[in-house]
Amino acid sequence: MPSWRSRFLNLYLRSAKRRPLHPDTPIIARRQQEDRAAKNPKITSDVEITPVSLGTAKGEWVTPSTIESHRVILYFHGGGYCFGSAEARRPLVAQIAEAAGARALSIDYRLAPEHPFPAALDDAISAYRWLLGKGTSPQGIVLAGDSAGGGLALSACMALRDGGAPLPAAVVALSPWTDLSMSGWSMLRKAKSDPSVTYRTLAVCARHYLKSTNPTNPFASPLFGDFHNLPPLLIHVGRNEILLDDATRISDKADAAGINASVEVFDGMAHVFQQYANLPETKGSISRIGSFIASRTSQAVKSKEGAGSTVTPFVPRQKSAKS
Repeated sequence: MPSWRSRFLNLYLRSAKRRPLHPDTPIIARRQQEDRAAKNPKITSDVEITPVSLGTAKGEWVTPSTIESHRVILYFHGGGYCFGSAEARRPLVAQIAEAAGARALSIDYRLAPEHPFPAALDDAISAYRWLLGKGTSPQGIVLAGDSAGGGLALSACMALRDGGAPLPAAVVALSPWTDLSMSGWSMLRKAKSDPSVTYRTLAVCARHYLKSTNPTNPFASPLFGDFHNLPPLLIHVGRNEILLDDATRISDKADAAGINASVEVFDGMAHVFQQYANLPETKGSISRIGSFIASRTSQAVKSKEGAGSTVTPFVPRQKSAKS
């Protein structure tokens, strides 16, 4: 049963809900407004923030006071590929990093409509390649993200596999947007219960990001991709979300491909509820995510002890990934 705090949050989110995006909404102006509102988020004083440049993208290291040096989370923020930033998601990334005892590299991938598909995907792959180039073992890396960033983590993992790159240890996705064709029944069934996300807003964001790309392209909509040989997946989603089916259908695809995937649905919870730190549901989710990341990256230590710190060279993504 949802906590009283989460029920109160749903009421608040419903009352404060922004008007859905219109096709003529000036995206850049709206983005600037949201960025100003998210400026200088509060985090615990023992977490260090270090800016970093990654070529076409920028980002920041989020480093708790206690970490395992081999363990790295590569994090992609949400925002429908049109909004959001590493800075806005800093408190959430810090929570996950602390729970996992890991450093987190949170990146600001390029956003639509200025930079449509596959710009975000290219930036995600480049960030992973950058980590490998720094000597980070792929067995110590976990790809993670929320909303569009969760879908991006899955798409990047598929593209890395198809390009012959060494794969990360696992993928963690919070309320992932995995189907930009918007075909899930929860888009309609949960329209009234979702207090923060609307079909129209997602449709406008999808249009800006995809441009002329087919919405079922697996590198934009990983739900339609091949799940064979992917690393273990952990997905958390709220039952009140219109993106519920984007998460739960991943379980069917993973089962068919024979890979390890856990899709956990939290009753009464809203989209990316983990960003609200005072909820008991958030504490449970973050704790579970931290344990999952720690267990999946423990192999990196054994590998390093047995074979040194050699990193398999990165192989660029195949051209077909952009089709």
